Formats: sequence, C-alpha cells, structure tokens
Amino acid sequence: MIGVLTHHWAKSDKVEEAKTLLDGNGLAQSKAPGYGHRLTFISQEDPTKISTLVTWDSNGIYDAWRASPERATAMQGAAELWSKPAESERFEMAG
Repeated sequence: MIGVLTHHWAKSDKVEEAKTLLDGNGLAQSKAPGYGHRLTFISQEDPTKISTLVTWDSNGIYDAWRASPERATAMQGAAELWSKPAESERFEMAG
C-alpha cells in the first residue's frame, strides 16, 4: 500500500472553490479500484494551502487513476484555482 501526499496552494480568492473541487476529486477517487482512504488538511499557517493524503493499493493503481477520464473530469478547471503548481510525493506504508 502507498500513501500520496499532495500540497495544493489555492489563489486567495479561490480557496472555497478549490476545496470543493478537491472534495469532488476525492469522491471520484473513492469509486476507483484500489482506493483506500483520503484525508484533507488545511494549513493553520497558510489557509490557502490544502493538503491531501490518499492511500492506494499500489503505484500502478494510482498511476491508472491519474490517467483516467474520471480524474480528468473531476479536476476540470483546476488550473485556474492554484497560485502555484501542486507538490506530490509517494510513500510506502510502514507498519
């Protein structure tokens, strides 16, 4: 199992829209094969920083999700909401 930690920075006037979009993406993810669990965090120091931690059964399954039409639909219009590119990292689940 892997965990994918992604940080997004919304434009200051687009935070609510960004949260809504990410929640919709999370709903779409939850229907994908190999999806595990998702948590969303809002930074206390920077309220425009929205981070998600999503677990998947494997890298291959996550790669398939990233290439899926469902993801493309869920993330449509996202580029207009961000003040800078997202940063994402994959982790092996320990324990």
